[in-house]
Amino acid sequence: MSRPDYGVDASYVPAGYLAGAVVAGVVAMLVDPGVWWAAAACLLCAGIYLHTTRRGKLVTWERLLDEAGVAPDAVVLDVGCGRGAVAVAVARRVPRGRVVGIDLWRRGDQSGNDPEATRANAVAAGVEDRVELQTADMCDLPFPDASFDLVVSSLAVHNVADPEGRDRAVDEMCRVLRPAGRILLADIRNTRRYAERIRSCRPSATVTRSGLGPSMWWSGPWAPTHIVRMASAG
Repeated sequence: MSRPDYGVDASYVPAGYLAGAVVAGVVAMLVDPGVWWAAAACLLCAGIYLHTTRRGKLVTWERLLDEAGVAPDAVVLDVGCGRGAVAVAVARRVPRGRVVGIDLWRRGDQSGNDPEATRANAVAAGVEDRVELQTADMCDLPFPDASFDLVVSSLAVHNVADPEGRDRAVDEMCRVLRPAGRILLADIRNTRRYAERIRSCRPSATVTRSGLGPSMWWSGPWAPTHIVRMASAG
């Protein structure tokens, strides 16, 4: 059985770093040897980015889900599931439950972003019986109120271009969450606003925001990831 392949997030970013390294290297050889530092910096940024997208985010989400203590019979929604890295990790923890992944499958957001690639990853991980995929807009989720025990989202909401749309996406996560449900929302920007929005939707819930450390740096400490956690009061 093949291993899951979750692709590269925004693959144009490391490609840009690598192209910059090549250009800087040529300039250093032909014009100014002092430019070698720029080539080295681009290579370092590309290396950190690729480690995060291929390894760091997987390890981080395993830790987040372990800390969350997902119930074996939980019904979970993955908003912007992409090729299924988080959906598969959740599915391994819910042998009697179900994971629903939704996405618009835009390949600019992730290399090879396609529902068939996600299904293949679920098959490779042996969890295809509990993973369901739908094409849907996170700003208008096609589910009734109070449908899910847990809503997760990794590096997806920032892809909604306008602030009002991002607010709607967070509101929708709250709407489809059961009264005792939880949210785990990781992103590279706008996370303070997400936390504020969740608090406005669920005033009695406990909402926290924290950094996820070097394993989720997207090229360096200037591009970190934060996690917004919400636990309902009851």
